[in-house]
Amino acid sequence: MTAAATRSTFAVTHHRTTQVEGIDIFYREAGPADAPVVVLLHGFPTSSHMFRHLIPALADRYHVIAPDYPGFGQSAMPAREDFPYSFAKFADVVDGLLDRLGATSYALYVMDYGAPVGFRLALKHPERVKALIVQNGNAYEEGLRAFWDPLRDYWADGSAAKREALRPTVSLEFTRFQYVDGVKDVSRIDPSNWVHDQALLDRPGNAEIQLDLFYDYRTNVALYPRFQSFFREHQPPTLIVWGANDQIFPAEGARAFKRELPNAELHLLESGHFALEDKADEIIPLMRDFLARALPTR
Repeated sequence: MTAAATRSTFAVTHHRTTQVEGIDIFYREAGPADAPVVVLLHGFPTSSHMFRHLIPALADRYHVIAPDYPGFGQSAMPAREDFPYSFAKFADVVDGLLDRLGATSYALYVMDYGAPVGFRLALKHPERVKALIVQNGNAYEEGLRAFWDPLRDYWADGSAAKREALRPTVSLEFTRFQYVDGVKDVSRIDPSNWVHDQALLDRPGNAEIQLDLFYDYRTNVALYPRFQSFFREHQPPTLIVWGANDQIFPAEGARAFKRELPNAELHLLESGHFALEDKADEIIPLMRDFLARALPTR
């Protein structure tokens, strides 16, 4: 039997780094180079690590690209004095990476921080966004409930005291909470998730970067009307797969998308914030079915 005959058909994920605007940006990439592109945009406090199982599940049919933002995952973490940590800048960096990779047409999977990054990309290049998969990524005031009150206080004056009140959100306890809260069967969640994420949060200077981003998040809320205009005017095919028990972005935020996107396919799952971790067995078939219709391969 030849080596070719015994070779696995399991998709290989490549782990690469390139420079965008002079910054080392890490990204995971898999699938045929000429296939339709699916871009995966991660949330806080994680990285493209959250897509380690999803990437090979899509890469047989799609060219999958999953970057780490500056200060996250394996991307460079420039000093705050040297780099403006903001969602606008993250969108610029991701846009630059996609240009470098020749990705000028794509579906976007957006989760948590990935939503404002991805929706800013959509405002920059509405013609490039062929489909949306939204997983616990907000674009509506209805999705900002009591959890957000301390952040709203911080946005109101940017004071040191209000900033300091948010420091527990970069602790191991809170990182673990984000993964397990609202999950029925916690044994489905790999504890390596919060160990991995916390090790990166604990790098000297990273907590201050995260607190800067908490303050900058107010700029995303200000853009909600523009995000909603994009949905309404362009009507991208949209799949919403949402952990219904999420305290950070509750289900009201998921349902609100239907106002602008009445044809969106909405699935509320018995899960929490990181629904992909315990509900991949439900989310992946939904995604493959949706993408086969919204982003057909040749």
